[in-house]
Amino acid sequence: MTTYHFVAASKKFLTEEEPIEEILKERRRNYSENNKEIDFWLIKKPLFLKSKIFSDLQNKIPKPQAAVISTDKKFILFLKLRLEFVAFGEFNAPNDDIQDPLAFEA
Repeated sequence: MTTYHFVAASKKFLTEEEPIEEILKERRRNYSENNKEIDFWLIKKPLFLKSKIFSDLQNKIPKPQAAVISTDKKFILFLKLRLEFVAFGEFNAPNDDIQDPLAFEA
């Protein structure tokens, strides 16, 4: 099992109101230059938020939702501090409730 860390907010907040694409683009460039494997993803309408353990967040975050998910806890903490108005948390997957941590609604 892998531990995933995330920040989540409304899709509008993460994709339109905040420069998250710039942050992720710069991080991708840095990873490429250092031959690191990508360990972060921007997911629109993430299904993991519908799991039982996040039922409280599911109701608090305006829909449609989006999340940045990563195995790098420090990066997610950086995003939490940078973006301020986001929910954050972690979970282990795969499990009975979350089969695919990167799954999203079509």
